[in-house]
Amino acid sequence: MCRHLGYLGPPRTLESLLFQGPHSLEVQSYAPRMTCGNLLNADGFGVGWYHRGRAVRFRRAQPIWTDRSFREIAATVTATCAVAAVRSATTRFPVEESCAQPFRAGGRLFSHNGVVTDFDGVEDKLRELAGDLSHAPDARAPVDSALVFAVAARRWREGAALGEGLADTVAAVAALSPGRYNLLAADGTALAATAWGDSLFVRSGPGEALISSEPLDDDPAWRAVPDRSLVVVDRADLADVRITPL
Repeated sequence: MCRHLGYLGPPRTLESLLFQGPHSLEVQSYAPRMTCGNLLNADGFGVGWYHRGRAVRFRRAQPIWTDRSFREIAATVTATCAVAAVRSATTRFPVEESCAQPFRAGGRLFSHNGVVTDFDGVEDKLRELAGDLSHAPDARAPVDSALVFAVAARRWREGAALGEGLADTVAAVAALSPGRYNLLAADGTALAATAWGDSLFVRSGPGEALISSEPLDDDPAWRAVPDRSLVVVDRADLADVRITPL
């Protein structure tokens, strides 16, 4: 499946977040160490961050290591909150930019590392859970993750907190399909993620927090998140990483 990461802290360049370190997200795109069967995450990539309070994105349908222009630009762009992902497309879903994550709705960024098992059999029920897609245009992308995102976007629109929305989404979708639901979201001031069927790690250091599918380096400060858990951290106290069972 895919690999993703979330960052919250002082300004850092996108290049440092995605490309630096022996096990950076770029490296995970062609040499993931912890994976559920795939050897490459080469079917697109994306990064979202906040500029003057607005969530903005860069997404492509090509491998991240092939886009040299993006890396050059990434060295000049800084972010205090970001979500990035590299994609391994599930069989039968197209490789196109609309399927690259993060998705965006209501100022929130979202990424799904996983798969909805028997998507054809549960698609109609997922659409019922998602409701009106006009509030989240990315939910129309031709990929299973889009409807998982739509369910989360609906929960947030109805007033759920960032982490609560992810937890509610996993509970609702997993009740329909026993898939893998590692979700990650940001709203500019907080990060939230779920571990449900795939690897997830968190590292909180001086003034910053990182959540990632795999450790980006060999720092012993990385902690594995237990499966079927929710992780939440916000800017008010970046050292206070809250992990609760789902």
